[in-house]
Amino acid sequence: MMTTHIQTPFKTNVLIADDHPLFRAAMRRALHDVIDGEILEVDAFQGARLQLQENQDIELVFLDLSMPGNEGLTGLTQLRNEFPNTLVVIVSAQDEAGLIRRAMTLGSSGYIPKSTPLPQIVEAVKTVLNGENWLPSDIVLDVAETQEDQFLAKLAQLTPHQFTVLKLIANGLLNKQIAHELSISESTVKQHVSAVLKKLNVINRTQASVMFRQIMNTEPTAK
Repeated sequence: MMTTHIQTPFKTNVLIADDHPLFRAAMRRALHDVIDGEILEVDAFQGARLQLQENQDIELVFLDLSMPGNEGLTGLTQLRNEFPNTLVVIVSAQDEAGLIRRAMTLGSSGYIPKSTPLPQIVEAVKTVLNGENWLPSDIVLDVAETQEDQFLAKLAQLTPHQFTVLKLIANGLLNKQIAHELSISESTVKQHVSAVLKKLNVINRTQASVMFRQIMNTEPTAK
């Protein structure tokens, strides 16, 4: 006699970081029978960081790319840098292959387009918590390495402080302004900038800014 294997819920805490209440409600429904733990919600990126700082047992974050405070893919990289033991899955209305490829290269454990049916979201959650990456079945990513991949690999070598400095450089801030923003000395900022340029193998901060904005941009590619 054949027996049906029923998977028990995962004993873990999950954070849904999305500014759309209806989508958060849909994610809760998807997680209801999968998660045996706390399901937390925030509607802004800074709130996600605060929750992760206060609740270090959160194992999985669903991160909306376009929520307030999240600048493209910078939020993903920031969370992966600050909380390396926490899995991050991107949720987005966008499903462009190039964007998905960048997100996965930057350390996302999955990519869930918001058009994904509820049963598939359930499967995505199970797949990620079982230690595998998840992508929609209709998404095919080019495996050939590009210059973009090389830059992403270098970006992954930055420390959290270096990444923050690079983000502020890309936003147009001068060293003095960065020092004020981060409450550190200007000489420390200069050391961070020097380390960033060396790790990224670029000649100046302008080149670093341009490449960073191109990589982190989530706008659909013109066709």
